[in-house]
Amino acid sequence: MSHVSQAPVTTPDAEPAPPVPRTFGEVKGWFSAYDQVLFDWFLTRQNEEADSSGDILELGAFMGKSAIFLAGYLRDGEEFTVCDLFDSPAPDDFNLAEMKDSYPTLTRRGFETNYLAFHEELPTLIQAPTSVVADRVRPGSCRFVHVDASHLHEHVVQDIASSRRVATEDAVVVFDDYRSAHCPGVAAAVWAAVATGGLRVIAVSASKLYATWGDPAPHQAALLAWLEGRSDLWHGVDIVDGKPLVRIGDEGVTAPPGPKPLKEYVEPVVPAPVVAPPAPRPGARWRRLAKDLLPPLVTRAIVARKRRRRA
Repeated sequence: MSHVSQAPVTTPDAEPAPPVPRTFGEVKGWFSAYDQVLFDWFLTRQNEEADSSGDILELGAFMGKSAIFLAGYLRDGEEFTVCDLFDSPAPDDFNLAEMKDSYPTLTRRGFETNYLAFHEELPTLIQAPTSVVADRVRPGSCRFVHVDASHLHEHVVQDIASSRRVATEDAVVVFDDYRSAHCPGVAAAVWAAVATGGLRVIAVSASKLYATWGDPAPHQAALLAWLEGRSDLWHGVDIVDGKPLVRIGDEGVTAPPGPKPLKEYVEPVVPAPVVAPPAPRPGARWRRLAKDLLPPLVTRAIVARKRRRRA
């Protein structure tokens, strides 16, 4: 595994360090169980094929949920690159407004804290607009590209072009929010690339579009064979612009086992509260002494006298 080792960013007098996640489920982000299953299937299939080699790239990271997941599929000699603005200034006013509205808590420090809870070293981090990726990542080097950055149309168009430049011939390129009502710019850019730009759809889920710049047929054949044996995912084949794509839905699928944190969380043992014995009632000590020291006849006389007084 070939990473650029980087220490977490620290700032003097900064806010308190973000909490370290104890489980994968505690990492904030939007990554459905069925997309985790699909990521696992595509990446495992690549890892099992001797001729399917290359690096992994993610555009847009938020708090690192999908990045933590992706890093688990790296093989020796492969590089994982993550590009995000994090808390850097946005390149334009529209992007700035998007960052404030959708990602107000996004910081590089938060990403690094989450990521390093599960992996020994950070990926290669590019803290910059995703438009720089085409110049910073080797052409034709990536076998898997996950695009989940800006939702602005012109930025998505640029990310699509970058994915084509860095992808291997049969790479899987995944686009998030391709059909979300609040992201029409993503839908417009992605489907335009499908209609006229050479992007070939393999499959779609409710959240993500899985595509390739090469031939989708081998991917689709293997995917359909795998889906036939599953009852927790439904699927069908649609024809769009004369080409087939696999449509996949959730029927109660369970996510694969999440990445394990480097340090196992142990629930602290809280000691039981110490309850002090009740204080003796006034006179109780003297009564005990009288009972132990005085003759029974005298003790009974004292008790009888006290009873008469109370009466």
